[in-house]
Amino acid sequence: MSRPPLPPFTRDSAIEKVRLAEDGWNSRDAAKVSLAYTPDTVWRNRAEFPRGRAEVEAFLTRKWNRELDYRLIKELWAFTENRIAVRYAYEYRDDSGQWHRAYGNENWEFAPDGLMHYRHASINEHPIAESERKFHWPLGRRPDDHPGLSQLGL
Repeated sequence: MSRPPLPPFTRDSAIEKVRLAEDGWNSRDAAKVSLAYTPDTVWRNRAEFPRGRAEVEAFLTRKWNRELDYRLIKELWAFTENRIAVRYAYEYRDDSGQWHRAYGNENWEFAPDGLMHYRHASINEHPIAESERKFHWPLGRRPDDHPGLSQLGL
């Protein structure tokens, strides 16, 4: 299985890879998203360390079951041959109706087939009022004309 664009990355292919990852995560389909990672993928996500696709799928299922109305924007920060660094923000509400915004950075390393082998994430979040939300699109893929992080001042 191959997941283009493949390394080595150019600026354009790295931007495409970041947008494809954003689109996948905004689908909130844990089984589909897990296929973007190598079978033996290694993650660091806050205090959790999923290993392999099955653990990634379980992690994402738990995440999206508690992070309701999840909307994410990712932005390319830097890239090299087989690595990409991104910054991102996402908004969600919990089951009590409290909205949150999370900010983070991820470092990705890809196998030659374009699947992500390593994902290291650092994330901070805080509660926000519903009136402070900036991500206003129907659930799913962010529309092409919706501002990105830089345009939103995040």
